[in-house]
Amino acid sequence: MERREFVKWLGCGFASMTLPALVRADGTAGDKPNILFIFADDQCHEALGALGSEVETPNLDRLVKRGVTFTNAYNQGAWHGAVCVASRTMLNTGRFLWQSKALEPHLNAECEAGRLWSQQMARAGYDTYFAGKWHVKAKAADAFGITKNVRPGMPNQTKEGYNRPIEGEPDPWSPWDEKFRGYWKGGKHWSEVLGDDAVEFMAQAEKKENPFFMYLAFNAPHDPRQSPKEYVDKYPVDEIDVPENFLPEYPYKDDIGCSAKLRDEKLAPFPRTEYAVKKNRQEYYAIITHMDAQIGRMLAALEKSGKADNTYIFFTADHGLAVGKHGLIGKQNMFEHSMKPPLIACGPGLPQGERITAPVYLQDIMPTTLDLAGAAIPDHVQFRSLLPLIAGTRTSQYDAIYGAYCDLQRMVRVGDFKLIHYPKAKKTLLYDLEKDPLEKVDLADDPHHAATLEKLKKKLTALQKETGDGLDIAWSK
Repeated sequence: MERREFVKWLGCGFASMTLPALVRADGTAGDKPNILFIFADDQCHEALGALGSEVETPNLDRLVKRGVTFTNAYNQGAWHGAVCVASRTMLNTGRFLWQSKALEPHLNAECEAGRLWSQQMARAGYDTYFAGKWHVKAKAADAFGITKNVRPGMPNQTKEGYNRPIEGEPDPWSPWDEKFRGYWKGGKHWSEVLGDDAVEFMAQAEKKENPFFMYLAFNAPHDPRQSPKEYVDKYPVDEIDVPENFLPEYPYKDDIGCSAKLRDEKLAPFPRTEYAVKKNRQEYYAIITHMDAQIGRMLAALEKSGKADNTYIFFTADHGLAVGKHGLIGKQNMFEHSMKPPLIACGPGLPQGERITAPVYLQDIMPTTLDLAGAAIPDHVQFRSLLPLIAGTRTSQYDAIYGAYCDLQRMVRVGDFKLIHYPKAKKTLLYDLEKDPLEKVDLADDPHHAATLEKLKKKLTALQKETGDGLDIAWSK
């Protein structure tokens, strides 16, 4: 697809943006834009300094200033506690939650057929690189041209890392003590190793004619939240804010799969204390800032390669994280803090410093890159390119956002209203996200919102049918 056709397809709203040529005059792929995809693990949407967070993220803040930030990017959920597996399967196959679950046992066959994201980029003329956390049930080496240091789902968390800390008692665990291994296994912090891999990849790509698709996936800031002491020292515990929606215990935790039996929730003691939450957030912020430093190395290597002016950069995470909000620690819930990661896009021709509030899915990045590559988006890809939304030729991405966790939670967002349903507890919650972004005030029993509640129930039922969700919800009267 030539540039003129591409811009015409997007509409006149995109015509003023200057995109690099997608193909050379002789039809070769050399002038197609490069794609740098940087992927975090467990980073909440608001955990960016540029968005007002306590956490220091100077390099990600640069991307926010240079590009477009989507402030309502969602992950659809998961079919078991490893939410990252579902998120990454959706991202790499382009399919929604339940289709991805059905496809998961067959991902090797999907890979053999060349249908994964990286393989589609390779067919579009790209050299493909991967390093870091994969956690998809197909071999990264089969999906990418070049791989290095493919990591497991999470660094090992030792027994000392659970049910801590308890105020007034010695803390048995330390985030910078290398004896606990985890991120330190192998002798060098995994985030730093990924930074090294990125620098090496950039040096290789610099010498090649083909454009590159580089998929760099951190394990950070997933627990064990380990980083060098100087990063932890940036965040004195007594200076950490307790979240406004802090709770000692979430009342429905046992009905939604977030009891003390869930690994993530065992990271802090029950009931939650402000001290334990502040300590967990201290370590969360520290590993994010340490990760951000490695992202700075990646961006410097890109500049050094001479390819920065022809590269689109996407940054997101597989989902968010509670870290003490609503009495929860993990991501196995339908609240905004756990469903929403950051999503930033920047590159030639894209607006700078812009924020888009329209709800999207983080997996929309996949068809967006195919668009940028001038490649056809296959019919099986259910997520949508973000480019028309960025261009303003489309003002909304989806008429509703759907979410699910196992058979224990369901969610739908329509406009500024969000419904969460807990089938086991037979409990429905309703929030007005514009007035109550922290989801503290349940409006489900407010008669003034009865019509909105019924509207969202019907929409969730319709989305269940559309997405292949077989859970039968018996709405209580």
